[in-house]
Amino acid sequence: MKKKTIGLLIVMLLVVIMLGTYIKKQIEASEAINDSALGYEMELGEEGLERGQIAPDFTLKTLSGESYTLSDLKGKKVILNFWATWCPPCKEEMPHLQEYYEKYAEEENVEIIGVNLTYTDGSRETIQHFIDSYELTFPILLMEEDKLSSTYQVLTIPSTFMIDSKGRIQHHIVGPLNQKALKKYASSLD
Repeated sequence: MKKKTIGLLIVMLLVVIMLGTYIKKQIEASEAINDSALGYEMELGEEGLERGQIAPDFTLKTLSGESYTLSDLKGKKVILNFWATWCPPCKEEMPHLQEYYEKYAEEENVEIIGVNLTYTDGSRETIQHFIDSYELTFPILLMEEDKLSSTYQVLTIPSTFMIDSKGRIQHHIVGPLNQKALKKYASSLD
């Protein structure tokens, strides 16, 4: 009887391990951004913003009321990401931004600034729920009017600007970025 019970427990344990491995792989696959769905770099300089130009300055607040001014971040590389809670590619990208922020931001002298298109997003509760559900720790700023979207010519989200440590725009990427792409673009900045 004991041998049967031990044998049954071992079989059950193996099934649980196999199931856990399968579920983990499925979750990882669902969080991965397919290479064909990765964002693409916009050509800067054809109209409006130009490569090497000082990024247009702004001051926005977080949900808690803390103010952030872009020009205060000179000396750091900045990943400026425009997004909204209703945007599926933004939802795909957020775990990658957070993971990059946790793993590399400090050592690579990078600040990630998430600018929520609050004027399209509805309530602050929706935004807070999004921040909480993705466990975001980088600053999320609220854009309550569309003026900054016009300044940065944000027509599609997510839309990400890579700004060097001197405050100059070097890249504009439209669409989601994974951690590998974030690292590549951030490493190319001075």
